Parts: sequence; structure tokens; C-alpha cells
Amino acid sequence: MDNLGLVGMVSIIISGLTIAIGSLGPALGQGRAVDRALQSIAQQPDESNTITRTLFVGLAMIESTAIYCFVVSMILIFANPFWNFLVNQLGAGGG
Repeated sequence: MDNLGLVGMVSIIISGLTIAIGSLGPALGQGRAVDRALQSIAQQPDESNTITRTLFVGLAMIESTAIYCFVVSMILIFANPFWNFLVNQLGAGGG
């Protein structure tokens, strides 16, 4: 396998791992946040509006981590700087 194929293969594998690992943490964090919010609402029903509003802000912050992992994964697949560097080196070196 040549270097260009190796860079492509490694980029796809790392992209998949980025999404897999990067979505696992936020999923667990969101589950824990919802669990705590529901417990708080059950104990203090009068504060449900405040708790819900705070929960949604927290969930958006947690979700941003998964979105960042998705962006990194898309960069690795579609705009990989290593791929462009290697293509330029192979083009300049003749092979």
C-alpha cells in the first residue's frame, strides 16, 4: 500500500473513532443531566420553569462537544491537511 492510501485509510478510521468516542461522553452527560433535572423537578415542582430552562442551556453546552467531534471528523474526511500535503509532495517529487 502506498503512502496516499495509508493516509486515506487512517483518516477514515480515526474519523470513525472520533465520532464513536466523541458522542459517547455527551450522551452519558445528557442522560445524567436529564436524570438530575427530573429529580429536582420531582422535589421542587414550583421551580420547574427555572430548572427546565437551566437544563436546556446545559444540554446545548453538552451537545456542542459532540458537534465539535463531528466537525473534526468531517475535516479529516473532506479537508484533510495531511492528504493535501502528501498529494503535493507526490506531485512535486514525481512519484
